[in-house]
Amino acid sequence: DKHRIVIPCLGHFKEEYEKVSKLYMNNKIRTTRYTLLNFLPRNLFEQFHRVANLYFLFLVVLNWFPLVEAFQKEITMLPLIGVLTIIAVKDGLEDYSRYKMDKQINNLVTKVYSR
Repeated sequence: DKHRIVIPCLGHFKEEYEKVSKLYMNNKIRTTRYTLLNFLPRNLFEQFHRVANLYFLFLVVLNWFPLVEAFQKEITMLPLIGVLTIIAVKDGLEDYSRYKMDKQINNLVTKVYSR
C-alpha cells in the first residue's frame, strides 16, 4: 500500500523536482540550540535554572533594599554578571562549533544509485 516517488533533480525533471520537494520535509541535520534571535533569552532562562545563579540573583535583589544593604549595589551584581557572561560566551562558542559541524555534514557529497 505504501509507495515512494523518486524524481531525479536533473535536466528536464528539475521543475517537477522543485515542485514535489516543497511538499516534504528536508533531511538537514540541526543540533544547535540557539539562533541569533533567541540566544540571550534562552541562555538566561537555562542559566537561571541553576540554583547557584538563583542564589546570587537573590542576593542582588536583596541588596537593593536599604534595610538589608550590605555592600554597594553595583559590587553585588559583579559576580553574577561575570558568571553569566562567561557561561554565555562558552555556550555561544559551543553552539557555533555545532553549527559549523552541521553545515559541514549537510554539505557532504553523496552517491546516488542510478541505473
